Amino acid sequence: MNDTYAPAPPSPSSELRAALSEAGLRAAVTEAEVGNQVRIAPLDPSDAWQLARLIRTGTKRTLKAARSLREICEAHRIGLPGLRVRQGRITLGTVQVDDAARLARLLGAVPPTTEQPDADTVRTMLGQAFPQATGGGALSVSVREDTPEILELGSIDARTARRLISTLRF
Repeated sequence: MNDTYAPAPPSPSSELRAALSEAGLRAAVTEAEVGNQVRIAPLDPSDAWQLARLIRTGTKRTLKAARSLREICEAHRIGLPGLRVRQGRITLGTVQVDDAARLARLLGAVPPTTEQPDADTVRTMLGQAFPQATGGGALSVSVREDTPEILELGSIDARTARRLISTLRF
């Protein structure tokens, strides 16, 4: 029998504690007894500023990609009012069917035979064109049941966003 011992991964609280310590920040980190949550004790104001700076530095590339993606979509008249960075990813949010169809065509989707494609058709177009245009990047696309003229686009990482931006450049 070939049993190999794999050490348990460090707990989230110990990871956070180590990262804060490595950054020179003084903050007590504890695991809550109920709810499996990690708590950070109140921070000194200077440590709070430093932590905010470190987070922004760590997300700088994602924030820059989101800003560039917003700008290029606006240049193509594609409205993505819900585009924002959340949890290290770029959430594209809602998009009108016409704008989503324009995006799909810019990504190389074959235009539908009808002049005004419906939401399901556009969802399919994006589902096929997006991975090809971004080198395999995935994007979830769903039709809102209560408002079928709006599609809900999922989130992408900064690398996929940069590939999308390159594809959309004039």
